[in-house]
Amino acid sequence: MATAHLAFDFGASNGRLMLGTYDGSKIALEEIHRFPNEPVWFRGRYYLDFLRLFHEMKVGLKKVAQRGIKVHSIGIDTWGVDFGLLDKQGHLLANPVNYRDDRGRGMLEEMERDTGIGLEEIYSVTGNQYMTINSLFQLYYDAKYRPHLVEQADALLFTPDLFAYALTGEKCSEYTIASTSQMLDARRRTWARDLLERLNLPVRLLQPIIMPGKMWGELKKDVRDETGLDAVPVVAVGSHDTASAVCAAPLESRSSAYLSCGTWSLLGVELDQPMISSASYQRSFTNEGGVENTIRYLKNITGLWIIQQLRKKWADSDPTIGYGEISRAAQDASHITYAIDPNHESFIAPLDMEEAVVQFCKARHGQQPKTIGEISRAVYNGIVQEYRCTVEGLEETLEMEVDCINMVGGGIQDEFLCQLTADVVGRPVVAGPVEASVTGNILMQLKALGYIRDVAEGRKVVECSFALKEYRPR
Repeated sequence: MATAHLAFDFGASNGRLMLGTYDGSKIALEEIHRFPNEPVWFRGRYYLDFLRLFHEMKVGLKKVAQRGIKVHSIGIDTWGVDFGLLDKQGHLLANPVNYRDDRGRGMLEEMERDTGIGLEEIYSVTGNQYMTINSLFQLYYDAKYRPHLVEQADALLFTPDLFAYALTGEKCSEYTIASTSQMLDARRRTWARDLLERLNLPVRLLQPIIMPGKMWGELKKDVRDETGLDAVPVVAVGSHDTASAVCAAPLESRSSAYLSCGTWSLLGVELDQPMISSASYQRSFTNEGGVENTIRYLKNITGLWIIQQLRKKWADSDPTIGYGEISRAAQDASHITYAIDPNHESFIAPLDMEEAVVQFCKARHGQQPKTIGEISRAVYNGIVQEYRCTVEGLEETLEMEVDCINMVGGGIQDEFLCQLTADVVGRPVVAGPVEASVTGNILMQLKALGYIRDVAEGRKVVECSFALKEYRPR
């Protein structure tokens, strides 16, 4: 008999409730509910519209109940680093600040001035790549500039933890999402309490770590009453969307790299233990938690965010312009050989992404791309060149050879990007599945309920369930 599992999957621009039906050998996916997820600009800050998103989650659950579906479990995955603060009564003290906000900028320098602790020491414990958006710097800002909030707070919950708490009433920090914070000891898989105390950060707010594949709780009564569902178990999955995506990547061996391709591109390999060395520090590699106690050794790269923002602008004047049109125009603009640096700070949240790309090309290359094809080709070139540098860095720091790249996520629907990746990186690319985060989310639910033994078996299920496509370097 087939079993039904619900996956909430939150991305940079939308959230979805997906139904996964498992028949014992294959997973079939169906979208139940989709809703926008856009940061709200209010009085100089970008906020997460948490209450609206939670309302939409319940709308999705109502739709499932109205169809009479017997739900066996629920899992939640989101982006990393953002968090909310709860008071002693369990109430949200303020809307969480979205990572696109710039409050983390300059915090590393202030931290070093205030405490004498620098980035290299922080990396030696956490193994995390420096990014101004990391939770460590967001929390440092709050402790220093919003102390009234921190003083009233009784618990810190990362975004998927906050949603799970809203559904179940149970407070935990799931391992993979906690590992994006730059506050976790990468080797011990526990909070880096000694380091955080020396940074004068409120360790008391941190919650117990729960590992993927464990039971979080069940839908609490008020949620059951409002949605019409029973006391459905909520499972701790790989709550960081990339952890779930990697879980679903059918990697052939430890020599295979994964590339989760969406708003962000996350390129790396699976390890048993973190790689924390001077070489990995210099190359800005990060060590994040994976399912089954693995380490995702990777680099965070700005992915299709820039293309998404360009499309948003161009579609305002011509609604017929979609991602397919942009991809084809970029492919035709083969005369554009220069590239942007996708990780440059000018592309984090510009008011006009097209102008940001043009001005970068003018300043860096003395060239001004004019057409949609020329502008987008400079972006594509920059993304895949960063992929190549990252693969070279993986091979150098791990003293191994990457023999294949498994691309997963929404970005693989862009065949030009997949082929360009194979060509520029010089490695065969296996693309699939598209719905990697959702699939990995469901796989960990299946493991928690005993329907599959482990991730290895889950990846066989993926190969049976979804079409994969190979791209050879040309």
